Amino acid sequence: MVKGGEEGSWFIYSFVARGTMVLAEFTEFTGNFPAIAAQCLQKLPSSNNKFTYSCDHHTFNFLVHDGYAYCVVAKESVPRHVSIAFLERLKVDFRKKYGGGKADTASAKSLNKEFGPVIKEHMQYIVEHAEEIEKVSKVKAQVSEIKSIMLENIEKSVDRGEKLTDLAEKTTHLHSQAQDFRKQGTKVRRKMWLKNMKIKLVVLAVIFLLVLIIWLSVCQGFSCAKEEHKTENSIPETP
Repeated sequence: MVKGGEEGSWFIYSFVARGTMVLAEFTEFTGNFPAIAAQCLQKLPSSNNKFTYSCDHHTFNFLVHDGYAYCVVAKESVPRHVSIAFLERLKVDFRKKYGGGKADTASAKSLNKEFGPVIKEHMQYIVEHAEEIEKVSKVKAQVSEIKSIMLENIEKSVDRGEKLTDLAEKTTHLHSQAQDFRKQGTKVRRKMWLKNMKIKLVVLAVIFLLVLIIWLSVCQGFSCAKEEHKTENSIPETP
């Protein structure tokens, strides 16, 4: 039984491991989920793949790639593709920072100190952008479905001995559909970027307004400068 966690939370615990040794981890809760995740890690196949285990209304999701294992423990209500999206982001960021053997030369303690807060940031990002991730996942699923249909049609066409020209036309049409879905994914990512920029601009505008309001309230408009000028002019000269 999984003990610990908090009602309403999405991700409970996450770590990055090399083989079976945990290099960096993060959690805000107490419980036995790290021990259960470690047991699952011991049983993971070494091949590059994605794995999900369920235990007591929680899912233990793993992404294995090039000898490293990325794990996140999530509430059972969190869709699997959302957890996998989190692990993909975690893998890309970790490889960017510690690729090329850098992780092999660094100690687990220093890695955990540096990358633990990064895991937290990725958790927050996934929760805040769940809607956009859902749209991107749907687009990817549609592209994958089209690829499967394309391959299936090619196999059937070969079996029936259809003309190569007809086969090329069908393949071109399916490829065009796949490109349309990729364009949709690009639009979604652009929309996410614009949304983030709008938020930043709004925050800057609010900060500017607050500073302006404080300045006006203290100085009562431009009276500060005027009063200071008058004070300087009213000082009598010393004989």
